[in-house]
Amino acid sequence: MVERVIGACDGAAKGNPGPAGWAFVLADPSGAPQRWQAGPLGHSTNNIGELTALERLLTATDPDTPLEVRLDSTYTRDAVTKWLPGWKRKGWRTAGGKPVANRELIERIDELLHGRDVVFVHVPAHQVDGDPLNAIADKAASDAARTQRAGGGTAADLPVPDPVAAPQPRATRAAGSPAGGRPLRSPRTLAARFPGTCPCSRPYAKGDPITRVGKTWGHPECAKAPA
Repeated sequence: MVERVIGACDGAAKGNPGPAGWAFVLADPSGAPQRWQAGPLGHSTNNIGELTALERLLTATDPDTPLEVRLDSTYTRDAVTKWLPGWKRKGWRTAGGKPVANRELIERIDELLHGRDVVFVHVPAHQVDGDPLNAIADKAASDAARTQRAGGGTAADLPVPDPVAAPQPRATRAAGSPAGGRPLRSPRTLAARFPGTCPCSRPYAKGDPITRVGKTWGHPECAKAPA
């Protein structure tokens, strides 16, 4: 029995429309990342980035191997699993009678899905405990959109996702502060999703509290140190 390969894909647009990119990550059946690829799309939309990422992922994988696709775009998921049959019956028109947007990409994806064993799994984006493959794809797509340069590699050089802020409790007015005054807020601290190194040269581990230190991330105490 052939084991199911896991892939994650994502698109990005800085401005929507704006500088756009796409990316995918492929993992082994255990979920360990093996390789990734990303590319620029010039001035485009987020939806085109998302669809292109799926099209490139399907193109890059063996059609005879079962595939699990993780994605955070409900538009892409619904376009190819829910709306596609109706669009085809209506001559590529929406329920409102308008031409289907991004038709060429969706038709290409439809061709690539024909006869394949593909399971789509929607995962929430930008979550502290979110899907790690989606986080890598999101970072790669965002970098490709920002730099307009292609990239790719193996598990040895995966893009490192930016930390995601955990939900913060609402601050309350400190005792003795003036009525109607602004709530007092503590420095924005969050749990590291990946290990890293603080500007002080000391490392931090996954799950350790970190905060902004200059233009990067590091120990909360280093953010308070005098310049």
